[in-house]
Amino acid sequence: MTTIDNTWYRPPTDPQIRRRKGAGGVVVRQDATGAIWVALVLGDHKGQGYILPKGGIDKGETALQAARREVAEEAGFTALTLLAELGTRERWSFPKTRWSITTYFLFSTTQIDAAGTDKKIQYTTHWHPLAALPDNILWPEQAKLITEHRDLIKTLLRPTD
Repeated sequence: MTTIDNTWYRPPTDPQIRRRKGAGGVVVRQDATGAIWVALVLGDHKGQGYILPKGGIDKGETALQAARREVAEEAGFTALTLLAELGTRERWSFPKTRWSITTYFLFSTTQIDAAGTDKKIQYTTHWHPLAALPDNILWPEQAKLITEHRDLIKTLLRPTD
């Protein structure tokens, strides 16, 4: 099992290292009781932990378009409402072959059951309470992204009268 430590977040000093811009999504929903749930996926990285759906930006795509596509491919959600842009995170790719610069967006959905469409990796989507995220989120910056935005998520999902 690979341990994700601080070395994954040290930028490359070699100008030959490829940089890849990517996009992803934090997908949330609120149930009838008012509880807020976050969608995380398993399937990549040999099942070492949950991840947020994300990936590279294809030629001609905006970051938002790429985030929607990646969420659909990896988590299966297509009925997405954009709530906010959450910012950019940088780190090495899992095989440490390129530097990833990923912009994340916050989406809400009413979909509960969904299946990703990725042809290479069989992802499975799991809902977790926003208040109690699982300990086995693979990438620390993704767990931090969610926890840093908990109050924003609660505010944006609060019903308006």
